[in-house]
Amino acid sequence: MPSDQATWLIAYPQDGDSEGLFEEIAPKLGQQSKANVVATFPIPSFKTGTLDGLISLSEDLPKQDNFFTATVAKNVDTLRNLLNNDPSKLSQHVLVNEQPVDTYILKGWKWNEGRYGVQRGLREIVDTLNKEMTSIDAAMKAKLTNYNLVKGSLVQMQRKKTGNLSVRSLADVVSKEHFVQDSEYLETVLVAVPKSQVKDWNAKYERLTSMVVPRSSTSIASDEDYTLFGAVIFRRVHDEFVQKCRENKFIVRDFVYSEEELAKQQQDLETADTTEKELWTELLRVSRTNFSESIQILVHLKVIRLFVESVLRYGLPANYSGLVVKPDSRSAKRTFGALQTQFAYLRPRSNRAKGGKVSNEEFAGEYQTLMEQEFFDFVLCEVGWILY
Repeated sequence: MPSDQATWLIAYPQDGDSEGLFEEIAPKLGQQSKANVVATFPIPSFKTGTLDGLISLSEDLPKQDNFFTATVAKNVDTLRNLLNNDPSKLSQHVLVNEQPVDTYILKGWKWNEGRYGVQRGLREIVDTLNKEMTSIDAAMKAKLTNYNLVKGSLVQMQRKKTGNLSVRSLADVVSKEHFVQDSEYLETVLVAVPKSQVKDWNAKYERLTSMVVPRSSTSIASDEDYTLFGAVIFRRVHDEFVQKCRENKFIVRDFVYSEEELAKQQQDLETADTTEKELWTELLRVSRTNFSESIQILVHLKVIRLFVESVLRYGLPANYSGLVVKPDSRSAKRTFGALQTQFAYLRPRSNRAKGGKVSNEEFAGEYQTLMEQEFFDFVLCEVGWILY
């Protein structure tokens, strides 16, 4: 049975047996559930080409269908992530030509003759669809990679402004007055001391090494975990002082005060923030546009699958009609049962291939790998729902 979370595209031979079928089946499906939606779904009369060509296509189409479906899903995932998993916002962007997907498929769908003229061969049309979808997939990957790089850089910059005094950026914590300026021999060292060890620091820092300026320790800032001190030492004992601090679990922060560097860091943060917002807007626009394009390409490929399988199953003339059914998920099983009953008259004909009738056993052996995994009397393809 097909998925109850998908819209079903159905193809069947258009002949005397199918006259008035839509008018007959629509009320029956409505009886199964008032939420069922059914509409006609026109299938063009393509050039059939050779049997070998159709068989080759039928082998390739499922792979391309999987690729197309995955590309649509990636577009949706990108939109979902950009919109912070907000269902109401997502529904405003997963549109086809500014209308909901259901409207596109269920209300007056037609083949895009301007882009995919049916006078062209099936393989040529499929190659065009594949080229377009590959282009969309490549463009999305490039845009997404670029955005993620900028966003990652921004997050890293912002992360430096968070956390406790042992790890966060000190650019907005210290000021020029906290440092010894323009001294050839002296420097100010910043040390993050756990609050439980502040007394220990005050008692020890002058004797951690030689050449520490007495009473030079100054408390600069404090948070829940650490107190940041500045101490003045001679440059020549810097490495030894750092080592002694480490042994006592005092954390020396690697920070050199520079107004130019601080200004650059702030400018870099503002630039990254602005760039991230611009790329977010661009990626949202591209994802919205590419979703619209990719879902249309996917549906056109599904139609070709319907046609190819119909020719292989029912033979010529290649004249087929279609239905589109959006089932109520709660009654999908009953709805599908009604479809099977309605199309039971196709059962003998579903064992027909180009060149005449073959037995069930012969048919299964020759064409089994070409058909859907589940074999029905009518030809069916699914278009998965966009779940919010």
